[in-house]
Amino acid sequence: MNTSRPPFLRNSLLVVCHPDDEVLWFGSILRDVDRVIVAFQDFWAQPALGAARAAALREFPRPIESLGLPESGSYGQADWANPVITELGIGFRGTTSSLRELKRRVRQISGMLPGVTPRAADASVADRYRENAFALEAALRPLLRADMNVFTHNPWGEYGHEDHIQMFRVLERLQGEIGFALWISNYGTERSLPLARRYFQTKPEKPVRLSVDKPFCDAVAATYQRHGCWTWADDWQWFDDEYFMRAPRPAPRDAPQRHLFAMNMFTINEEAHSRWMLAAGLSAAGVGLAVAMAEMA
Repeated sequence: MNTSRPPFLRNSLLVVCHPDDEVLWFGSILRDVDRVIVAFQDFWAQPALGAARAAALREFPRPIESLGLPESGSYGQADWANPVITELGIGFRGTTSSLRELKRRVRQISGMLPGVTPRAADASVADRYRENAFALEAALRPLLRADMNVFTHNPWGEYGHEDHIQMFRVLERLQGEIGFALWISNYGTERSLPLARRYFQTKPEKPVRLSVDKPFCDAVAATYQRHGCWTWADDWQWFDDEYFMRAPRPAPRDAPQRHLFAMNMFTINEEAHSRWMLAAGLSAAGVGLAVAMAEMA
């Protein structure tokens, strides 16, 4: 636990996409920020998920709020070898944009999904993703002030999650409109690194380093696990420290030199990661991995 409160936690707000993102990527500040907001609750592929998340948030070991928006199921839709940033977030490949098609592909490997019953919806993932961009902007604008320090997902989406990038892009636009300080943390994977490199054309200002509050993170993770809506690995080990910096701007593709700040790099074992996420059947990321496995079959 931090014994002193850094200045950038005054008038502070943490905004994340999915319940458990706040503890996975912001474990050093989660207890200390003034306000915590998660955006998404229900997910079309798992009707029970929203209620499980709501129950976990009611028992959360600090005040936390939910915007109650539905997930789009965007995970795995972008071309991460050649990511294209858009006003709404990140561009999709377009090969699995139909929710009905996504449902069909998940069912191709239904033997790996004990107890999971995927459901379809009447809109495409791309349409839902677009709607969420506008819904996030409308919901967040009245909550933001110029004197705030706002923390959110980094612009490469930590491990490369399309929802996370959308959240950053929405807050980046609102920052230009309102003028608050926008901060990001330092997690990344090899998958998201090609996009991360674009954001460091010039040397960033000195980042703020804080120790992760591991006992508090354990308590949060246990709350999600108790309600069956923990979407990450059960054996995940918290990093010792996290670094925060002001949100950078992307560099041109032909920039001659780029500077990365200290990053908490991790690797996802796709096979093992897929197995436990699919068995849980509780997140958009799980469905995205199911699609990826179906395509490889």
